[in-house]
Amino acid sequence: MSLQTLPRLLNLAAVSLLRDEALAIAALEYLPIELFPPLFMEAFCGSRSETLKAMVYAWPFVRLPLGGLMQKPHLGTLQAVLDGLDILLAQKNHSKRCKLRVLDLRNTGQDFWKMWSGSSVHVSSSSSMTPVAEVRSRTEQPLAPLEVFIELHFKESVIDDFLIYLMRWVEQRKASIHLCSNKLKIASTPLENIMQVLGIVQLDCIQEVEVNCIWHLSTLAMFAPFLGQMSNIQRLYLSHIHGLAFEEEEECLTNPLDTLGITHCLLTNSDLTHLSQCPNISQLKGLNLSGVTLTYSSPELLPGLLEKVAATLQELYLDQCGIMDSQLEAILPALSHCFQLNFFSIRGNFLSMAVMDKMLRHTSALPSLCQELYPVPQESFSSLGILQLGRLAQCRAELLEILKDLGHPRTIWISSSPCLHCGEDTFNHPEPITYGSNTSA
Repeated sequence: MSLQTLPRLLNLAAVSLLRDEALAIAALEYLPIELFPPLFMEAFCGSRSETLKAMVYAWPFVRLPLGGLMQKPHLGTLQAVLDGLDILLAQKNHSKRCKLRVLDLRNTGQDFWKMWSGSSVHVSSSSSMTPVAEVRSRTEQPLAPLEVFIELHFKESVIDDFLIYLMRWVEQRKASIHLCSNKLKIASTPLENIMQVLGIVQLDCIQEVEVNCIWHLSTLAMFAPFLGQMSNIQRLYLSHIHGLAFEEEEECLTNPLDTLGITHCLLTNSDLTHLSQCPNISQLKGLNLSGVTLTYSSPELLPGLLEKVAATLQELYLDQCGIMDSQLEAILPALSHCFQLNFFSIRGNFLSMAVMDKMLRHTSALPSLCQELYPVPQESFSSLGILQLGRLAQCRAELLEILKDLGHPRTIWISSSPCLHCGEDTFNHPEPITYGSNTSA
């Protein structure tokens, strides 16, 4: 029998079984494991709440990726599944067949459902989606709490009914249910509502935090205690924070960060000083300061920051920072020590051909650097700030000659976006300037 034929037969069997819902529920203890995913999908599509509830406490996989089936949150389905979890939690002697430990409400797990529906022939299996070998009886020791994973993306002014229902359900079962999320994204929503949700979530599960909304320092100070409890955070992105005081923010962080983004914020000299002295950035792989005006900062601060992260830094974004020739020259020695750097973007700054020449020569020895995004040289603009295509073509030709003079294959991109004058950040894709086997100007 082919791999394509089996899923179709399983789907037909699931449809046939659901014609008698009571019989389907009674047969769950004896059904082949392979029939559970197609039967669950049929019950989900047909809104068979009783079948869904019964299947939860007989689920023979570690993870139930429910979110992968829902195009949008569906309260009725959630209620049925949570009712099934309640039955599972109430059982003193758990079914030997049931392996469920994680209910995943995120938009993930589509490969699991595709594999069993026949939409995807080859899907690598994982321990979270396959039955777990029984090492010991389920009654030998208490089970760890069940985990419910959700996407924490606050972008509306109010919390939706789906999340409210889930929060209330979890809050009443704190000892046996952990509400988890790997990422926290905040784009709107009153802080009071966010704090209410975070008070229920297992904060040590959060690995990435993104705050992209207009917060004042007082608002950030109220959020800081929650950030301090996120002991496994690896990536932190802050954008459009008014009056960001990094001296206070760094006190909340407990572990080294992998990636730090502070964009479109006002950083003072004191902020940059404390940032460069912060022990949590000593292992940074990604640093994004785009939109942070560095025009008037002390010239030694940005080089000092780059020296601190030079040993590990792989990606650096300095777009639209108001960097002029003198400031770029100041960071060149530190930048030339970033031997792990593979991506560098400095678009949207006003740089001359002379300093871009120095830039290319200082970074030519970086062995991993493969993506370089530069602004259009200032010589390409008229006195009124209008881009002159003829001048741009001449600058591109001169940059190609510099690459040839350096003598090893290299590709750079020159882009007028973000625009120096309007600030639009719609990156176009011009022809790269390449020196090597496929040279093009």
